[in-house]
Amino acid sequence: MESDTSQERIGEFLVKIGAMTPEQRDEILDRQKEEPDRLFGEIAVELGYINDAAIDTFLGREV
Repeated sequence: MESDTSQERIGEFLVKIGAMTPEQRDEILDRQKEEPDRLFGEIAVELGYINDAAIDTFLGREV
């Protein structure tokens, strides 16, 4: 499981690049409190807020 710091970083990054809104980020973080074993990106993709390309960008991969 990722630490809270990692979760905040990916959420902040995705808001910064315009891939999601602060409200969407907050919803995902709230869901993680209920389901702590789930990754931020997993929940974001499931909800349709982002796609795998946004996660690859965060991880510094070529898309």
